[in-house]
Amino acid sequence: MTDRKHALLSASGAHRWLICTPSALLEEQFPDTSSEAAREGTLAHELAELKLRHYFHPLDFNKRKLNAGIKKLKSHELWQDEMMAYTDDFLDYVKSVALSLPGVPYVALEKKVDFSVYVPDGFGTADCILIQGDTLIIIDFKYGKSPTGRVEAEANPQLMLYALGAYENFKMFYAIKHIRLAIAQPRLQDGISEWSLPLGELLEFGEFASARAELALTGEGEFSPDVDTCRWCRARAKCRARADENIMMAFFATKEEKRPPLIGNDEIGPYLTQGEDVAAWLSDLKEYALSECLAGREVAGYKAVEGRGSRDWSDMDLAFGALTDKGIAEEILWERKPLSVAQVEKVVGKKDFTNYVGELVVKKPGKPTLVPESDKRDAITNKITAQEAFKED
Repeated sequence: MTDRKHALLSASGAHRWLICTPSALLEEQFPDTSSEAAREGTLAHELAELKLRHYFHPLDFNKRKLNAGIKKLKSHELWQDEMMAYTDDFLDYVKSVALSLPGVPYVALEKKVDFSVYVPDGFGTADCILIQGDTLIIIDFKYGKSPTGRVEAEANPQLMLYALGAYENFKMFYAIKHIRLAIAQPRLQDGISEWSLPLGELLEFGEFASARAELALTGEGEFSPDVDTCRWCRARAKCRARADENIMMAFFATKEEKRPPLIGNDEIGPYLTQGEDVAAWLSDLKEYALSECLAGREVAGYKAVEGRGSRDWSDMDLAFGALTDKGIAEEILWERKPLSVAQVEKVVGKKDFTNYVGELVVKKPGKPTLVPESDKRDAITNKITAQEAFKED
């Protein structure tokens, strides 16, 4: 798979170092490990790139090259057939954007963009860049599937840095005045996010990023522990600023006299917001402490032990054969149950699934979930109107 290098002050980490400037140097002390989800995302990105290249450059990247590239990706251990459908969705979105433009756009795919004019040694890789007339469009592909991981295009620092790099690269050839940023997350039900801004606003952001980068490169500025800034920071488990912040929130609440014995709803919200990172911090701390104990290093008051094990067959076929020989009915040993809707769609393929049985699928409401007020989903309530309560059957 492609080796995707990242700068110290990367665009993907800008949401962190722009806010918590000392974190950039602090996390350099820890290894940059990649999760399975991240590797899966990289694989999906490479598949999406193949499809985009075939669509925009069919002469240079013909069907034979496309099929050969897909065949190679399918041999990867993390390959899933559903990637074909999700990358098709991304391709369809990019095509819709390109076709909606008044003219044929210039297209750059997986383009390395250099924004070092604003951030020393700053660079990143933009998934798709379109330029038409005076408009620069940055489209980013995200393969995450968790609704809580939905990424917004509005004021997104990663995409704004990509846009700055693309502007510096192409400003000699195009009179760019308008910027459009878009994020496509096809695994989410509402995975498209778009935002536009004038060039002047983008350049103002560039000045801000430049000043913050100067602090980050020298380890200066204030630590700003927060749920979003700490989530992917490699120093999150051992960061003292985060520890102090969470200890203060969890254990040293101010006690005032003459307050009601029960907290009110107006207090619950602020408590939830302030304490959101406490549970995450404790989880990160436990995970790090376990890794230290397993490595043979002492953590005061704790040790690693073997957890509760589970039983499995050393040879299931041999075991089941022995049971049936003793008169145990084979039907008893096997459980027959239908696949879920998502599992059927995966094995059949999204297109055929929709054509064959799409009209037989109903959408059931999800379990109520508490989210911050800033979440874009509509609020729900168990309240019913008087008309609904007394309507005739």
